[in-house]
Amino acid sequence: MKETFSHLDKNPFGTYVLHNQLEQLYSNNSIRTLKNKFETTWQEISDTNSLYINVSKNLFLTQKDLDGMLEYVYNGNTLFISSDNIDRRLLDTLGCTVSKPFYDQLIREMKYTSVKVAAEIYGDSVAYQYFYVPFYNHFTKFDKKHSRALGHNKSGYNFMVVFYGKGRFYLHLEPRALSNYFLLQKDNYKYFQHVFSLTPSVPEHVYWDDYYNKKNYPRAGSGNNSGLAVLLRYPAMAWAFWLLVLLFALYVFFGGKRRQRIVQTIPPNTNTTITFTETIGRLYLQKKDNRNIADKLITYFLEYIRNQYYLNTSHIDDAFITTLSRKSNNTKDGTERLFNFIDTLQQSTEVTDEQMLSLNQQIENFHKNKI
Repeated sequence: MKETFSHLDKNPFGTYVLHNQLEQLYSNNSIRTLKNKFETTWQEISDTNSLYINVSKNLFLTQKDLDGMLEYVYNGNTLFISSDNIDRRLLDTLGCTVSKPFYDQLIREMKYTSVKVAAEIYGDSVAYQYFYVPFYNHFTKFDKKHSRALGHNKSGYNFMVVFYGKGRFYLHLEPRALSNYFLLQKDNYKYFQHVFSLTPSVPEHVYWDDYYNKKNYPRAGSGNNSGLAVLLRYPAMAWAFWLLVLLFALYVFFGGKRRQRIVQTIPPNTNTTITFTETIGRLYLQKKDNRNIADKLITYFLEYIRNQYYLNTSHIDDAFITTLSRKSNNTKDGTERLFNFIDTLQQSTEVTDEQMLSLNQQIENFHKNKI
């Protein structure tokens, strides 16, 4: 699902609900929507007690953006940032280091996941959860003298306040926890209330950023917004990129001088898989070894579930049935009947022809989403 974090979007990962709640929380202020980068915005702001809110997938800044934000907060204002990727230079300036999950782990694993606020500050130990990609982002380092942890997930602290000059930075690493989907789950609106309860109750102005939630990835010191500019702004990535370009150029230069003789076409091997399968099937049928066939059907079916839905089949319980039925688009009752029947067959010493046909039919119906 697309994570826009736009206050106009009512899709699961828009921030329509958050923006609506902020309007009620700061009812004495009208929230001003800003559509320019901070470098431009800062030139028009002379506040000393205002609140600037940014909720975005990525927050990449130019040097002037960074300087403006630091001066804005230093003068007594509050800057609230909730982003998956906060500019590394801003984090370095504030003495923070962030850990993120591997990309493959992030896109494959989905389960119930939760965030909490610091119980010693808010007096609330409730885990606010939803079913989606787990909350993994967390701080591995922060300046304890000028910072304080305000919330965490299972990996560590993911919400921090950093005191800078006369103002404060609120750094929140899980923007999905402020999305429509999350806030509309059970009592998760209380998480929003806790997160913003320590911000100024009556700020001079409230600003909502509508620039960085879009794909604006400027390279420091330039107006280039291309993906390559984002890559080159990090020294390690820039070195790796130019090394790759050099190696490719060398390969083309030296490889182009070689002359490859004509290679005769080799006819492809005949696929005998179907013939082999039919032969093995006839052998099993001739022996009437229903027990063996049933075991293999069940083994292949469980392997399919592990590979297709990334579920552990070693322990079949109600939670497993619920998750599998939802992921496979089958009914929970039908899925439960199928696994009860499988359990019955596994406990039986013999398997009849009728039971074999029933097992095969139920598995086929599962694949067709008809149970």
